[in-house]
Amino acid sequence: MTSSSSERPSLTPELTGAELQRWYWLKEELTQFARTLGIRATGSKELLTRRIAAYLNGRIFTEPTVARPAPSQQLSGRLAGDTMIPVGQRCSQVVRGWFIEQLGPSFRFDKAMRDFFARTDGTQTLADALDHWHATRNMQQQEPDAQFEYNRFTRSWHKQHPNGSRQELLAAWREYRNRPIDERGRA
Repeated sequence: MTSSSSERPSLTPELTGAELQRWYWLKEELTQFARTLGIRATGSKELLTRRIAAYLNGRIFTEPTVARPAPSQQLSGRLAGDTMIPVGQRCSQVVRGWFIEQLGPSFRFDKAMRDFFARTDGTQTLADALDHWHATRNMQQQEPDAQFEYNRFTRSWHKQHPNGSRQELLAAWREYRNRPIDERGRA
């Protein structure tokens, strides 16, 4: 089924990979469709979309290999500024608790902090992480990653409609996501 229609198609085995990729799909829709097709239904939304598109196009999909770091000791117990951050440390509840003690209850692991922990090489301390948090507070807010399309849409919509209501936002989102990707830039 090749189409350049402006009407969202049904998820059927007759759909082409290109047409699948023109539209916004919920992860749950993609997961169910993958199960219907008898292919692996796990992974991120982006991975599911690529896997299904390959299947619909009659291509073999090569699963990406994920280089996982060796399991590391995770921080636990009483933490202090001079606590060394092990390689592979997760943004855990224990670490979150320490940051809340230092910064207050509004602390959240944002992209800058998640990136800091992802790049640790075993020589950084929690004090270094705290310094990084302070250094990144005045940075311009970064655009959410592509897989967070709804978040990106709402941030942009709120900039354009600062006094808009939640109902207006949701109506605009439904209208936006029901358009094919190649027509979304048009008003």
